[in-house]
Amino acid sequence: MAHETRECCGWHRRIDTIQQRFEVLRAFNSEAVLDHETGLVWERQPSNQLVAWPNARLMCARKAVGGRGGWRLPAFDELATLIDPAVAIGPCLPVGHPFLNVQAGDYWTVTVFNNQPGFTMAVSFQFNPGEVGVSDANINGAPKHAWAVRGGGAGPSSY
Repeated sequence: MAHETRECCGWHRRIDTIQQRFEVLRAFNSEAVLDHETGLVWERQPSNQLVAWPNARLMCARKAVGGRGGWRLPAFDELATLIDPAVAIGPCLPVGHPFLNVQAGDYWTVTVFNNQPGFTMAVSFQFNPGEVGVSDANINGAPKHAWAVRGGGAGPSSY
């Protein structure tokens, strides 16, 4: 008898059907969303509060989304997976996504530059035709949004 192995998720997968890609998790009081494409669990409604980078990391670590801890600020490559560069109006998320109150603005990541101390990568959910909006940001500069993630590896923390 052959044993069938089915992989649930991975960075090599592409799931174009929103209903198959994203699952609102009832076990988390519908406050979290599993991305079957990456295996990451995102808070369903990120904070609309603008925060400084050090505070963003701490804010994510303190979260108890759906009654569970273990949340963190995402790495650049993780947060960028939520962008749909074909969406012409911000926030640039896939059409039909299950997230709530995502802002068409910049979001912090934990990813810092190796050769530029004090700078991190930010992901923009504003419209950037055909590309993922990425910028470098001074960690002591203007406050930005933070979106907590759970699971997976921490991704690269520096470039």
